[in-house]
Amino acid sequence: MGRRSFVFIAAIVIAVIATVVAPISFADQATAVGEPTFQNAIFNGADPTIEYHNGNYYLAATTWTNQVTMSKSPTLAGLKTAAVATVYSDTTPGRNNTMWAPELQRLQGPNGWRWYLMYTMGGTRSEDTQHLHVLESAGDDPMGPYLYKGRPIPTDSWHIDGAYMQLGGELFALWSQIAPDGRQSNYIARMSDPWTATGPGSLLSKPTESWETVGGAVNEGPVPLQRAGKTYIVYSASGCWTPDYQLGMLTYLGGDPAQAASWIKSTGAVFSKANGVYGPGHNDFFSSPDGTQTWNAYHGNDLASQVCDTTRTTRAQQVTWDSADSPVFGQPAATTAPLAVPSGELGPITAQVNAASWQLMNRNSGLCASVAISAVPDGAGLIQAPCTDAAANWKWDSTADGWYRLVNSVSGKSLDSASCGTANGTAARQWSWIANSCQQWRPTTTTSGYVTIANRDNGMVLDAANCASAAGSAIRQWTALGNTCQEWLLRPAGDVRIVSAASGKSFDIPFCSTSNGAALQQWQWVDSPCQRWTFTPSTNGYVEIHPATASSLCLTVANNSSADGAPITQATCGALNSEWQAEPTTDGFTKFVSAATGKVLDLAGCSSNDGAAIEQRSNLNNQCRRFRITP
Repeated sequence: MGRRSFVFIAAIVIAVIATVVAPISFADQATAVGEPTFQNAIFNGADPTIEYHNGNYYLAATTWTNQVTMSKSPTLAGLKTAAVATVYSDTTPGRNNTMWAPELQRLQGPNGWRWYLMYTMGGTRSEDTQHLHVLESAGDDPMGPYLYKGRPIPTDSWHIDGAYMQLGGELFALWSQIAPDGRQSNYIARMSDPWTATGPGSLLSKPTESWETVGGAVNEGPVPLQRAGKTYIVYSASGCWTPDYQLGMLTYLGGDPAQAASWIKSTGAVFSKANGVYGPGHNDFFSSPDGTQTWNAYHGNDLASQVCDTTRTTRAQQVTWDSADSPVFGQPAATTAPLAVPSGELGPITAQVNAASWQLMNRNSGLCASVAISAVPDGAGLIQAPCTDAAANWKWDSTADGWYRLVNSVSGKSLDSASCGTANGTAARQWSWIANSCQQWRPTTTTSGYVTIANRDNGMVLDAANCASAAGSAIRQWTALGNTCQEWLLRPAGDVRIVSAASGKSFDIPFCSTSNGAALQQWQWVDSPCQRWTFTPSTNGYVEIHPATASSLCLTVANNSSADGAPITQATCGALNSEWQAEPTTDGFTKFVSAATGKVLDLAGCSSNDGAAIEQRSNLNNQCRRFRITP
């Protein structure tokens, strides 16, 4: 990401902020699930990082704001239509503007496996204060929530485009900064942990060749690539505002990785403009779902006249390898070219996707949808069981096209319409994910807080067979009849966090108060019990939401108010104003609908500030009224 002017950046920031509170639309959604090919681009954004983990691709990119955002999808093409969630926002002076070039990496940290985001952010809408920062996930979920860990590089000099490299049992930071000779160059330093470099670093490469100096002398965006014991660093060269922004490569020769003499530069660019793609650069690498392929994620422009701004889009294509295990990047694929999806994407996949568990309680029987704990193979039928059953927990995981897959929390297999049947009585069962519409489902509110759960392929709904109410009785599919045997209460299971899709901040009770009337707010995740919640069934398909620090109390609409802006407080349970419907939305989030008013929980002013109120508002279908439930 080259140096840009204040006016240029301010114009981009204003344009990006204008989209945050816009209504969410799915008019342009593609049918991404199950397609054997896709076409670039896959995301409207630059400087991408992509990782595949536990059944989903995760993508983050430059936002130009104080937000770090992420989207996820079980298919690469689904990233085109996946909703974007804020996983972290910062209002701290000095690091609250112009986020560039996040790098997502799963590393063994001091507290076990965690996800780390190293990104660039500054203190004004100008680039002169841009520095690297690091976030650490609370658990092993790429979507966070995240905790700010600090600035990894001990210098106040301008530096950007950080990445991690593991080599020889050591962890290194890679980044770009201005060298003493005035050229923007790549640097490297050892790290004692994922947020602390052991020193200011040393020069790794500088732009000396003609293909590195078009429009400006630039080396930036270094990322590692490893295979068969060999290590490479791929970086971007020349000005990002030119069509000749392109990739170069360093090859590790042995010796101390932190010394430039241990690396040799490619004799020319390894990936350059072609096929109507201009300025292909600032890349990242990820593996295919089955781990057999390496893929290159990069950004590019469609016109030679486009520059280093919001016209850049994310693209992806496979990297191949020659007989010496050296990477072969080929040429950027045209946006009209069909590309085979990454190997293994179409399944079969059994994976514990990263999401909170939910229970599906039948209105007629009071039992929950489950499979026998011992019945983990493909084909195990869906049954009714006590809600205490371990297998009565399901993860609602968005397929990024307006539907969900329901993944069993014990088996890691997906709810499936048997043999894609279309007749009444077709069995509902679990099966490895094979990326078809027979494994996609959507809830629809019926009466009060209850929902029906319809299959995308046949349109039928989950049905307690013959309205049976005994544990062990089958759950099948049937044409919607409007009866209680086909209605379900959806309840998040266990101890969870509730995170704003707009700010990345968590529901919080100030100072862990146990007092009646304490108001609900948002706060940066600080791993506090004040930010933990449980859900219990209430009446008419609704749930009550209990703070972990005052479990006998519930979130309520204060004073039974029906007004927009009414605060949400913790108070006595058992009244209509303490009942909520937790409704999965078609964009993969959850909205909370008040049983008393029909209004929804809202982040006041769509604020990024700690302490911003959570209140009730009419539903305007935007991110301020969308939340993520995480384990």
